[in-house]
Amino acid sequence: MNCIIVDDEAAARAIVSQLCSKAPELNVMEEFDSAIEAIKFLNEYKVDLIFLDIHMPGFTGIDFIQTLKNPPKIVMTTSDTEFAIASYEYEAIVDYLVKPITQERFDKCVQKVLKGKSSGSKTSSGFPTDQENASGEDLYINIDRRLIKLKYTEILLIEAKGDYINIKTQSKDYLVHTTLKKILDKLPDDKFLQIHRSFVINFNKIIDIEDNSVLIEKSVVPISRSNRPELMRRLNLL
Repeated sequence: MNCIIVDDEAAARAIVSQLCSKAPELNVMEEFDSAIEAIKFLNEYKVDLIFLDIHMPGFTGIDFIQTLKNPPKIVMTTSDTEFAIASYEYEAIVDYLVKPITQERFDKCVQKVLKGKSSGSKTSSGFPTDQENASGEDLYINIDRRLIKLKYTEILLIEAKGDYINIKTQSKDYLVHTTLKKILDKLPDDKFLQIHRSFVINFNKIIDIEDNSVLIEKSVVPISRSNRPELMRRLNLL
């Protein structure tokens, strides 16, 4: 099984490489200290497995996964245990190794990789499908190399701002580097609705509707002419 190691720390790469050398099933093709360089390599060579660090400057492991259309199997390596649960939102991730990595734990990881991951189906991009999102109650956003969990009930509205979106919650705002379309694809249709090219609202948070705008908490959000019919259709009018 051909694999690569992606970690910005030389010592960490050396440890994983040494562990791999004791597993006859694994063949380390290359090591990278940059996710960008790893992406260039993957564009030219076929890889079966990636040992990937989460915390890397400029381009995190999660950012890296999101750029891959058809990612191979991925084993996350990090000293931060808070990402363990969140990492399993991605189909490509088959295991999660917490540093320092022991030989015993690494051997178990290799066996798990060889057997394959038998979790529910996800999209090829590594995100849960719309149906799975609808059955859940939250989503994770990537902020400054941290995955933050947001409950759907906390989200008031989402506004497009160039290459970013601003997620407005009851407690604070979050600026995320993604598009309105991408996050809308992950939100449940029965809770969220796009009412303008730049705005998605939590339908259950509407306080008032007047003319061509809706009031969400203290925010006045415009309604476009093309989106108004769907909004009116959803209203339980008396």
